[in-house]
Amino acid sequence: MSRSSRKGLAWSGFVGDSWIRRPPRVYCLLLSGLDVERGGFDGNVATMGIFQDRADAGRQLGLRLAHLRGQEAVILGVPRGGVPVAFEVAAALDAPLDVIVVRKLGVPSQPELAMGAIGEDGTYALERSVLAATRVKQEELRAVERRERAILEDRVARFRAGRGRVDLKGRIAVVVDDGIATGSTARVACRIARNLGAAKVVLAVPVASSDVLAGLTEPDDVVCLATPPRLTAVGYHYRDFSPTGDDEVVWLLAAAAKRLQNASSTVEDRGLDEEVHIPADGLWLQGHFHLSGSAAGVVVFAHGSGSGRHSPRNRFVATTLQRAGLGTLLLDLLSPGEELNRANVFNIELLARRLIAATGWLSGRPDTASCSVGYFGASTGAGAALWAAAELGEKISAVVSRGGRPDLAGARLAMVRAPTLLIVGSADHRVLELNRRAQAVMGCPNRLELVPGATHLFEEPGTLEAAAILARDWLVQYLP
Repeated sequence: MSRSSRKGLAWSGFVGDSWIRRPPRVYCLLLSGLDVERGGFDGNVATMGIFQDRADAGRQLGLRLAHLRGQEAVILGVPRGGVPVAFEVAAALDAPLDVIVVRKLGVPSQPELAMGAIGEDGTYALERSVLAATRVKQEELRAVERRERAILEDRVARFRAGRGRVDLKGRIAVVVDDGIATGSTARVACRIARNLGAAKVVLAVPVASSDVLAGLTEPDDVVCLATPPRLTAVGYHYRDFSPTGDDEVVWLLAAAAKRLQNASSTVEDRGLDEEVHIPADGLWLQGHFHLSGSAAGVVVFAHGSGSGRHSPRNRFVATTLQRAGLGTLLLDLLSPGEELNRANVFNIELLARRLIAATGWLSGRPDTASCSVGYFGASTGAGAALWAAAELGEKISAVVSRGGRPDLAGARLAMVRAPTLLIVGSADHRVLELNRRAQAVMGCPNRLELVPGATHLFEEPGTLEAAAILARDWLVQYLP
């Protein structure tokens, strides 16, 4: 479909906790009076922050872009404020991070108002309506451009610090900023990406005016989380919109490069990947154990009712954790004979005892004795994971529950001390209510994350990937 024909596409979908499509090629989550669990949004977009900070915005944006994982994407942050957002997006997609340096041309009498923008390869865009309204003279425009061009060239040299630009030829360029006001910076950034050979250009931002988005023709696709009808200032949509310094940009770029290098090393270092047998209650539990040579933490999986170590969903999550450098132990908590008795599937005390036995098995191995341990529980397995975490105390560094039943841990729920992440599908209404009640009694650091559109088994496109990214980020944070 050509650009001209795509531009006339009609509206489809609906407003709410779901994706919609609007012309041209803009995918948004409209926040208008909608109670968004993670954003703390109360409907008053002019005074309340949707995002806690740029990192929070980046994590949310990364979830929306999960379909680009493994698609040869390059994340391009627009300095300076767009880089902390892009850093989180790159982490979510396991993609390289680079900058695409653009400088806003501010009106001399009102520097925050953009009359245009310039890019590092000579690309520029002018806002003719702003120039006409403010009556900026040609010599004033040129003076601002000369000053900003000098700053731009200095920042290009500093941000890349001797590193070459990531090659965009034939790849998907994802241009990320912390928000769009007039759109001039975004247009220039997308033009630069296109000029550098990108096969497809995606513009991804947390917040932008719907009118500005509708007028963008430079990107092939636009992904935006919030599109208020009137955007007074991007900063109004953040609780913390502190300025991003040059040093922070340099650090984030270096950290992203190191993270990608470490991930590549982990893939090359396969370490152990084998079937294991673990003694518990006088029998042998079957498991699949993966451990890279550099892993400092191991995640033990507690499967839900009716599934085991061969569960495709948990194996998918395990692969995501392994790519982040974590060891994994997928374990059948019941023997084949015990599974025939349906009551055992809901015997949370029995399942927790088996998890505790597996944790002891890890501590007795020379290669994992010093590793921190986390639990990943799904459905009823989450109740067992929390029960076992309460029993083991500081021996468990973190817990993640996916579509879980934390209420099944009973009175022990209040005894859990490990930082706990509760991941629930927004369409899994009964389990969501159970998780909210459980969260109210938990005394440990905890967070409830909703995956939009997901039902109990996370079978909807992109929802399992979103859950895996949330789990990975939580476990990497708390398993030293």
